[in-house]
Amino acid sequence: MSGRSGFCLLAVLLAFLAAPVSGQQRSVPLPRRVITVPDFGPQSVNTTRRDAPPFRPAQHLPIAPPTLPGFPQFARAAGMIFSGTVKGVERRPANRGQAVETVAVTFHVENAIRGATPGEDIVISQWIGLWSSGQRYRVGERLLLFFYPPSKLGLTSRVGGPMGRFMIDRGGRVLLTAQHLAAFQRDPVLGGKSRVRISDFALAVRSAGEEE
Repeated sequence: MSGRSGFCLLAVLLAFLAAPVSGQQRSVPLPRRVITVPDFGPQSVNTTRRDAPPFRPAQHLPIAPPTLPGFPQFARAAGMIFSGTVKGVERRPANRGQAVETVAVTFHVENAIRGATPGEDIVISQWIGLWSSGQRYRVGERLLLFFYPPSKLGLTSRVGGPMGRFMIDRGGRVLLTAQHLAAFQRDPVLGGKSRVRISDFALAVRSAGEEE
């Protein structure tokens, strides 16, 4: 009886051990690991470090305005300085003697300071491009002018562009623009004056030559 009971117990044990192999295996569920992802919404994002310096816009250094030449440098650059009246303006096409188109302006010289003679008619030839860019003249105008020495082609232009042109009023005085006043403010003769006599201009030119 005891032998039969032992046999039956052994059979039950073997059947229990063989069941997972012969039957369908069941997966043992693993414990779930929950990972919480923070919500980086537009209100919660903060990329600024606490120890970082506060943001400041770039600081640009002020740009210094170009330095204007003083009257001595301005006067020394001129080959002709005179006052007079515009008598004629003639456009001249390019030819064999002159490779570029030019404009010839005739002045009747009233007061000669450098490179001219009082009472003569002097003809200034300039490149047509200068006329187109604004260096123009009108018959009957009374002006005081600073011209560069003529080039090998016989062409010239005003010293400093608009700086080399001064209007003359009915009383014969030279008018200085705001640009002239800013450039010549340190000149002992012209500084701070908006109207000067021709004789004062001649004095300033002579003084500029003496400073060389």
